[in-house]
Amino acid sequence: MAIETEKFLSEIAEFSASNPEELESFRIKYLGKKGIIKDLSSRMKEIAPEERRSFGQSLNQLKTAVADRIDSLSEKLSEGQGNETSKEDHTRPFGGEKIGSRHPVSSVRREIEQIFQRIGFTIASGPEIEDDWHNFSALNFPENHPARDMQDTFFIEQDPDIALRTHTSSVQVRIMENNSPPIRIIAPGRVYRNEAISARSHCIFHQVEGLYIDKGVTFADMVQTIKYFAQAFFGKAKIRLRPSYFPFTEPSAEVDVYWGLENEIDHRITKGTGWLEIMGCGMVDPDVLKASGIDPTIYSGYAFGMGIERIAMNRYQIGDIRMLFENDVRFLNQLKGAW
Repeated sequence: MAIETEKFLSEIAEFSASNPEELESFRIKYLGKKGIIKDLSSRMKEIAPEERRSFGQSLNQLKTAVADRIDSLSEKLSEGQGNETSKEDHTRPFGGEKIGSRHPVSSVRREIEQIFQRIGFTIASGPEIEDDWHNFSALNFPENHPARDMQDTFFIEQDPDIALRTHTSSVQVRIMENNSPPIRIIAPGRVYRNEAISARSHCIFHQVEGLYIDKGVTFADMVQTIKYFAQAFFGKAKIRLRPSYFPFTEPSAEVDVYWGLENEIDHRITKGTGWLEIMGCGMVDPDVLKASGIDPTIYSGYAFGMGIERIAMNRYQIGDIRMLFENDVRFLNQLKGAW
């Protein structure tokens, strides 16, 4: 049985495709599982042994012709498509693309992270939707305790034990539960409070909280760490601690850095005192360590936390926190040279 080689070769040579679909149909016709080449190959066993060599040569000739034709037509179609997409008028004047920049919150967050990374802190993260245990109970917020009222919470309607986290302290709990001391982490992230939006407050903002737990950690260690941060970030090492209250630390304090009173802006942001509040801090309460499975008779630690928006507003002299969330390009362009 001879192959009608000339007939097939003529048909292959004359075939033309105007689109990829036609080319694919051609490929399937000859090279598909039920195509001509496959059909001819299956007949090899019916051919007399002395004719098989000639039959095989003809079959290979067809395969090569089909493959070459497909490659040739595929290249032509690609060139045609390229020409269609390049019909843009390149003589038109080019106005240039506007280049973006880091958001002030992102810039401040990254700088804070780098400062603490230089002294051995690692970055930790956790879920923004939290259960009651990690957001409150493990942090010494007893059920129905007035301390819970300090933070207005967005609860999930379907489950009152699930809420949007009100602080990144929940990340600290998860780290303490799953890791043995020494622990030295910072937990930056977005948090949520059910508060009215105004020039100084927002229902969404960002925090950076820090935690250090090891044997023999003291209040003095915490003070030195905060001094280091104040010097590195603000360029000012003079700080003061005021007694405060947080359910998860004892003793607790608010930290102020001495900003100075050199101009009108200094008077405004420090309310005429020269001192600027930058964070809260304290020694981790032994009950918080116990709740996470850490023995407070062996280990001690300190924690601190600060709001990124407040620091960004002071750095870039932004008077309204809402401007940080509106993504107004006109506002952001004013800050391009600031970082």
